[in-house]
Amino acid sequence: MLKTNKVKYFQLRLKKTRKEKILIISKKIIKICKRYSVKFIINDDPAIAKEVGADGCHLGQSDINIQKARKIFNKGIIGITCNNSINKAKEAIKNKANYIAVGAFNSSKTKKVKYKASINDLNKIRKLSNISLIAIGGINQYNYRKLLLNKADFLAISSFIWRNKKMKPEEAVRMMK
Repeated sequence: MLKTNKVKYFQLRLKKTRKEKILIISKKIIKICKRYSVKFIINDDPAIAKEVGADGCHLGQSDINIQKARKIFNKGIIGITCNNSINKAKEAIKNKANYIAVGAFNSSKTKKVKYKASINDLNKIRKLSNISLIAIGGINQYNYRKLLLNKADFLAISSFIWRNKKMKPEEAVRMMK
């Protein structure tokens, strides 16, 4: 892992992987995250997050709801994807989510974009609360600044770092100045 203050969270997102393999991978990644003071987030599954001692769990709209997740993983960070929906953001705030993921702002290689978010959506959600907002979806070296300048607290960057054919992950991270 690159030693940098740019990476604050690392989310393990393995959609089509067996639980046993996620557990093995998680135990390796959590050691690296601890070494670099990076919070480790498990995607979709609060039970796995609890089992491996992750710092948090990220829930999408088709995952269990936050109340059930809190019963399983009561002391960790729980974030919710709200797409571009003000109503979903209000619900996440009401249910005491630790952060809200907003997007997708751009097309992405990671997953098919169903909901396109705008800077206006980001600003509307920011007015609801000072909960951390994570901008998601096709973020790269050309479009990240606009999101940060418009109230995103963090950026979720996947394909640009991990599927970049022109540069290694470390180089891609360095591009985010």
